Amino acid sequence: MSIKLNDILNFSQEELKNTKIKFNLMFAGNWNPIEIFKNSDMKTLLEGQYWNYSKQKIFKEGQTTIGFIRIKDDLWLLFHIGKVTKDLNVFNGVGYKHEELSEYRKYFGRLIVKYKNTSQNLARHAIPLIDECEVYEILPDIFDNDIFPGYDSVNLSWSDLSRVLAKDSWKTALQNQKGVYLITDTSNGKMYVGSAYGERMLLGRWEDYAKTGNGGNKELKELSFDHIKQYFRYSILDIFKSTIKDELIISRESWWKEVLLTRNFGYNKN
Repeated sequence: MSIKLNDILNFSQEELKNTKIKFNLMFAGNWNPIEIFKNSDMKTLLEGQYWNYSKQKIFKEGQTTIGFIRIKDDLWLLFHIGKVTKDLNVFNGVGYKHEELSEYRKYFGRLIVKYKNTSQNLARHAIPLIDECEVYEILPDIFDNDIFPGYDSVNLSWSDLSRVLAKDSWKTALQNQKGVYLITDTSNGKMYVGSAYGERMLLGRWEDYAKTGNGGNKELKELSFDHIKQYFRYSILDIFKSTIKDELIISRESWWKEVLLTRNFGYNKN
């Protein structure tokens, strides 16, 4: 038997009548709530929670609001429960003052529900919606999605890359491994194949990309750092033990360039 959201929150029926649930998701490509959460920018998330986009107000004074952000697919992370204390009568901006309901704080960033959202209306009345939210997991600690997922599951944006390289699990996984990696420019589909076999191996190479964007590669120096931050993604094609000879890594790098045609249509020049 599944556990529903209100089995955890335990709102009364009267409380639910005056409660709205808002599902915050990516908007126009420049508002990605889960990334904002991982960067600990709660101010921006709360502005999004209480934002009026048009002439139709989404909340009323005295109303309780429950805020979720999408992790992926049908999984949503609880990040806020609050009460509207004042209607500011503002449109296309933050429309309300609020107070956090601190008794639920222990679930913020830890409670994940499974819910298939098919509505374009992101803020909706809790009844009957709350009965459709199934508790998927309660994490032992705050969600950050930064545990190393395995070499074949690495797929990072530049902002992800910059953040996770400071995590112990990523450092341990990358600092003693040679490899061949792939950088993809999502704005045009162009790719760059590179290899890592020097000091600190993959970790050292990717730290260069996090710091400069281009990692010293002349092919990438032609691009602005802002472009790289917005559009580049990083993954791993091959992984090798530190004892493997560098010549094999270089050979595999060349093979991947041929397979992916990155010399013809990508950013590799040699």
